[in-house]
Amino acid sequence: MGRFANVDRRTVLRGIGAAGVGAALGPGGRRAEAAAAPPNIVVILIDDLARRELGCYGNTFNETPNMDRLAADGIRFTAGYCGAPVCSPTRASLMTGQYPARVGITEFLGPSGDDFLPTSFQTLPETLRGAGYRTCLIGKWHLSETYTGPVRDRPGNPWSHGFDEVIASEQQYIAGGDYFYPYFMLPNLPQRLDNEYLTDRLNLEATDFITRAHQAGSPFFLYLSHYATHQTLAAPQPLIDKYAAKPGAGQAGRKPVLAAMLEVIDAGVKQIRDTLTSLGIAGNTIILLLSDNGGDSATDTSVPFRGAKATLYEGGVRVPMIAYRPGAPGGRVVDAPLSTVDFMPTLLAAAGVAAPAGQKADGVSFAGLLDGGSAPARDALFWVYPHWHDPGLPSASVRKGRYKLLRRLHDNREELYDLIADEAETTDLTASMPAKATELRTALDAHLRDVDRFPPEPSPANVPTALLEQEFDAGLGGFTVLAPAPENRAGTVAASGGALTVTAGGSAAFALLRSTLAVGADNVAAIVSQRSYANTATTAQDTLFAGFVKDAQNYVLAWYNHRQKRTGWDVRIAGTLTGNRVTQLDGAINYPGPNARLACVLHGDEITAYAVAAGGAWQYLFTADIGRFVRLDDPAVRATYKFGFGARIDGGTMTIERFAARRR
Repeated sequence: MGRFANVDRRTVLRGIGAAGVGAALGPGGRRAEAAAAPPNIVVILIDDLARRELGCYGNTFNETPNMDRLAADGIRFTAGYCGAPVCSPTRASLMTGQYPARVGITEFLGPSGDDFLPTSFQTLPETLRGAGYRTCLIGKWHLSETYTGPVRDRPGNPWSHGFDEVIASEQQYIAGGDYFYPYFMLPNLPQRLDNEYLTDRLNLEATDFITRAHQAGSPFFLYLSHYATHQTLAAPQPLIDKYAAKPGAGQAGRKPVLAAMLEVIDAGVKQIRDTLTSLGIAGNTIILLLSDNGGDSATDTSVPFRGAKATLYEGGVRVPMIAYRPGAPGGRVVDAPLSTVDFMPTLLAAAGVAAPAGQKADGVSFAGLLDGGSAPARDALFWVYPHWHDPGLPSASVRKGRYKLLRRLHDNREELYDLIADEAETTDLTASMPAKATELRTALDAHLRDVDRFPPEPSPANVPTALLEQEFDAGLGGFTVLAPAPENRAGTVAASGGALTVTAGGSAAFALLRSTLAVGADNVAAIVSQRSYANTATTAQDTLFAGFVKDAQNYVLAWYNHRQKRTGWDVRIAGTLTGNRVTQLDGAINYPGPNARLACVLHGDEITAYAVAAGGAWQYLFTADIGRFVRLDDPAVRATYKFGFGARIDGGTMTIERFAARRR
C-alpha cells in the first residue's frame, strides 16, 4: 500500500488548495496545511549546459529571467555537481542515489550496445510511486542502449523504473539533436503545435501532466528532461535572429543559437510555475533545476572553470543547480558541495517516504537545507570516468572539503587543487601539499575498491592466483597455432631459446595461440610479455594481442601497437570481425616495444586492458563492453573460451618471452 493510500482524497485536495490561497505558516516557515500534505516534485534537467550560461550565474547575454527568479525565490548552489561529465551516468545517479561507478554506467549509452539501468535498482520514481505518487517522465531518458522492438519491452525502459507516464521519450537513438517536427527519434509522436519545436512541446506536456495529476488528486513527481541544449544546436529562427542582433553576438559566452534554445527552456519554467499557481498548488511543490554535465567544448567553454563535458575538471562536472521549496527563505546562495547522488535521498526525505530497504545510498539528504536549515555534513564526493572521450582522458577524482585530487588513470599522474582559492584549477598543489595529496589519494583508492567498477592493474597482488606461467624455452606445448587463420596472413612462428619468435618476410604475420586452459572464472587476466622486435618500416605493425579465444573464428582480444601508439580491441564471433580503435590515444602514451607487457582482464561482460610503460608500472588503457557480442559473464559461455595471445609484425621479427593467466 502507498504511504498516502489511506488518506481521503478530499483531505489531500483541501490541504493542497488551502496551501495555495494563503494558509498560515507552520514550523520552519512552511505552510501548515502544505506540511501535512505530500509535496509535489518537479525536476527539470537541461542537457549540456555550462553553469555560466544562466543570468543568475553572471551571464549578461542570455536571457533567463524565470530561472533567475527561481534562484531568487530559492537556493542557488555554487558547488552543485553532476554525477559524471556525460549524460547517461549522471541520469543513473539521479535515479538511484548512487555513484555511476556503483550502478555500472560510467559512459553515455550508445545506439548499438546492450547496457541499461537494471531493474534491480529501486529508483526514485519507483519508490515515490509506491508511496502514492503519480510519476511522469517527459523527454530524454538515455538509460538504455536498445532501440529495437516494442518500446515498453526494451531493457531498462522508463516504465520498468516506476514511471506511470512516459511522454516524448526517445524511441530511436538521439544522435546529435532533433528539435523540429517530424522527429526522427520520436517517429510515433503526433504533432500538437504549429511549426512545432521540441522544447516547446515538452513544456506543453509538462503543464498538461501537472493539471492531470492535480485533478486526479495525486501528489506527483515530474521529471522534465530536456534534449536541449545538446548538439546539434537548433532553435526557432526569430529567436536566433534576436540574439544575433545583440552586441557581442558570436563571442565566447554569447552564442545566439544556444541563447535561443535556452530562452525556450526558460519560458517553460514560467509556464510550469504559472500552472502551479493557477491550480493552487504552488505552495506545496518542490522544484529542482540543473544540467546533466558541463558545457560541450564543441559549442562553448565553461569559464571560469577549466575543462568541459567529458572531463573531470570543474568545467565538466560543476553545473548550474537551483532548488526551490515554498515557505523557506529565498535568495540563498549555498557553497556546500552537493551532487545528483543527493537528489534521491533528498526528495524521499522531503516527501516523508522511506528509502528502499537494503539499497546502498551514496548521497546525503539536503531536505533540511530546502526547509531553511543548514547543508548536510559530508566527507567527500567522488567521480570515476574511465574513458577516452575527447577532450577528456580516463580519470577519477575526489573532492574533500575545499580540496580536489584528480588522477589520470592511464599514467597515474595526479593533480591537487584548492577549489576555494583556485576554482579554475590552475595551480597543482601535489608537490607543495604532499600530506593533503596523500589524504585524498587514500580516500580515492578506497572508493575505487568499494565500487569495484573495473579491475585494478594485473599485478600478482591484485590478481594473485596463477593459472599458468609459461615461458617458451620448451617449445609450444599446450598451445595451438591458429595462424594463418583467421586473417590468412603469411609468416612463421617458432619457439627456441626461451622465447617465441614471430617472423614476417615482408608481409604481415598473425600468430594466434591458444592454451588448453579454459577461462573458468570471472576476474581473470591474460598477460603476454614481449622481449624485443626488429622492424625498420616506418608504418609497420608491431602489435601484441592478449585475451580469450574459442577458436580461429571466435575470440576477444585487446591489442596495443607500439609503433603507432594505438590500442583497441577485436571481437570475432562466428567469423565476423568487429572492434574498436581508441583513436584519442594516439600520441598520448609511449609504451616501449622491447620489454613490453599487455594484459586483458575480464570483469563481468567487460574487458579492461593494461600495458607496461618504460618505468615498469602497469598503466590503464581502456575498458570495453563486449556483452553485446558475447556474454563472457555467463559461466557456460566462458567455459568454452581459452586464454590466448598473439602478435602481428610487418617485415621483421618479434619475440614473445612469456605468457601468463591469472585469477583474482
